Amino acid sequence: MSPPELQNPASTETVGTLRIEQVGMEQLDVIRRMNRIIFEEERIINTFDREDITIFIAFVDDEPVGFKLGYRESRTTFYSAKGGVLPGWRRRGISRQLLHVMMDHVREQGYRRFAYDTFPNKHPGMTVLGLDEGFTVTRADYNSTYKDYRLRFEKKL
Repeated sequence: MSPPELQNPASTETVGTLRIEQVGMEQLDVIRRMNRIIFEEERIINTFDREDITIFIAFVDDEPVGFKLGYRESRTTFYSAKGGVLPGWRRRGISRQLLHVMMDHVREQGYRRFAYDTFPNKHPGMTVLGLDEGFTVTRADYNSTYKDYRLRFEKKL
């Protein structure tokens, strides 16, 4: 299957070809730069001392435009801890492609469930994406640090 060509949402112009690559910790500086722009914070995740850390970067041509990273939560559940797409590249299906690539990868690794948390008022797109992709809300609570509700989404792989 050939990589999808991305369209400019304001026209029919093709703006590049999407490529998603699994990368290692050596690409952490690239993730850090995107994280600052997307989330306006330094912290990516609380600790990288996790089992089965998995990182994907989305590139349009050779430009990094998004990322997704996660780790083993339990023997059967993989937790997608963080991911995002740079503002100028949103609404082109990149986040959905990152989600699918990661879910396919962890399914091949033997995981049976995929989970992530999101803050619906801060990141409404992840709530819509989760519902659109058949995820179930399994928990809701209030996070005083982010001053927003946190929703836990899970899906059987």
